[in-house]
Amino acid sequence: MNKITLETKNVSIEFPGVKALSNVNFKIQTGQIHAIVGANGAGKSTLMKVLAGAKPTYTGQILLNGKVVNIRDPATAKKAGIQIVYQEVDTALIPSLSVAENVMLNSIVMEMGKKQFINWPKIRKDAQKILTRLKININVNKLTSELTLAQKQMVLIARAIESHCNFLILDEPTAPLSDTETEDLFRLVKHLQRTENIAIIFITHRLYEVLEICESYTVMRNGKIVDNSKITPATTTKEIVEKMLGRSFEENYIKEKYEIGKKMFEVQHLSDRHGKVNDVSLYVRKGEIIGLAGLVGAGKSELCKTIFGAIKKSSGTILYDGKAIKINNPSDAVRQGIGLVPEERRKEGTLVKESVGFNLCAACLQDFCNMSFVKQKKINNNAKQFVSSLKIKTPSINELVGNLSGGNQQKVVIGKWLAANCKVYIFDEPTKGVDVGAKREIYKLINKIAKEGHCVIYATCENSEILSLTDRVYVMFDGRIMSELKTSDTSEDEIMHYSIGGTDKYIKNNEVAS
Repeated sequence: MNKITLETKNVSIEFPGVKALSNVNFKIQTGQIHAIVGANGAGKSTLMKVLAGAKPTYTGQILLNGKVVNIRDPATAKKAGIQIVYQEVDTALIPSLSVAENVMLNSIVMEMGKKQFINWPKIRKDAQKILTRLKININVNKLTSELTLAQKQMVLIARAIESHCNFLILDEPTAPLSDTETEDLFRLVKHLQRTENIAIIFITHRLYEVLEICESYTVMRNGKIVDNSKITPATTTKEIVEKMLGRSFEENYIKEKYEIGKKMFEVQHLSDRHGKVNDVSLYVRKGEIIGLAGLVGAGKSELCKTIFGAIKKSSGTILYDGKAIKINNPSDAVRQGIGLVPEERRKEGTLVKESVGFNLCAACLQDFCNMSFVKQKKINNNAKQFVSSLKIKTPSINELVGNLSGGNQQKVVIGKWLAANCKVYIFDEPTKGVDVGAKREIYKLINKIAKEGHCVIYATCENSEILSLTDRVYVMFDGRIMSELKTSDTSEDEIMHYSIGGTDKYIKNNEVAS
């Protein structure tokens, strides 16, 4: 197969107050699987957006097989064979259209410009051919709104292949996926590499996946490429992390020990109206961090949203300090001192088209108003305080949150609830799409919140986080609590045993089955 080379020469781009890329020289060839890694704000997503035509103000050159191509918009990038699948897959799909229509969307748009009528049977037939070729088993007549996140990713990848893609950029592709779905994605990626001669560029913070699927990696730091390396059997995640951060790194986070108080927050026999949360009971003591563990789809996010009032409950009671509290919607939850840091921070956690300053006071805006007048000075002072204390990397407090990196957006979401001084903090996958350095800062912050006497609920699929950060853990499966465990006495194996629906008692190595 003929190899096609894509490269950048001295590519730079500046945003107000920030040099996002500085003289970046990057090169990849079709048939390769290559990772781009770096801390949040390192420039990896910006570089990929330049290649995909989403950042037209760059300086420097992009070359295809040694010839300069002027990529200033996504249409030009597609013509050059470059496509990107963003983490927020819903933004690129039309939910009311079928799988076939979404796969063939580019062809449909082109045909609409040339013909009065569209040959819909041919559209469905062509979409099925592509899915069959890629070994993707999805009904082409199904509405895209009915698909799982993993299936939506597959549809976008199929669309890219239909458009004669040579370079496919995957932005945090496994962040919302279960282990099984990740395996399916990796199978597809390897198929694209071997059979379709496509170059796959991975942007990811899950470094163990880099070692599993990629042949080489590029490390970015502060808008520059600091390392290009092949992956060998001797390559470790610790080695990659230290290149990312520019310093040595201790992988395990050790939770600070302090005294935990009485039972403060309690959920009794809680169920939701959609059948995703079934008869859940749990409690949190003052200063305690409890974990919600389980696989993707276990009901953790739904439980968090039901407690917060974003999903209507069908039954159950929520208590604080022994007294029942009424929560019918998120406004009620906020009034009762409950804050939720949601999994989908861009869709549900931030106002991406508003400033950092406004977002940091959004959960308690009434505290920054005098009747109908906004106290801008008070908002600014609040923003400066949290930008400093949370180490939010932003050109200014007036920067739009949508322009920040994922980790810094997450810090803004957390800061918003800190400003509201909640009694109970619910964190749903708070480190999703966050680099290892920012993760440790978030861990420290959550530890500090608990140490100050607040109740913390921490939901995650990452069992390593559960083991390093929590005091107790509730393991969920199919919307139910399967087991309550003391973190210091459990293990990843025991958590996984209950995560996959184990109903019998887990037998530890030093125990004897009765």
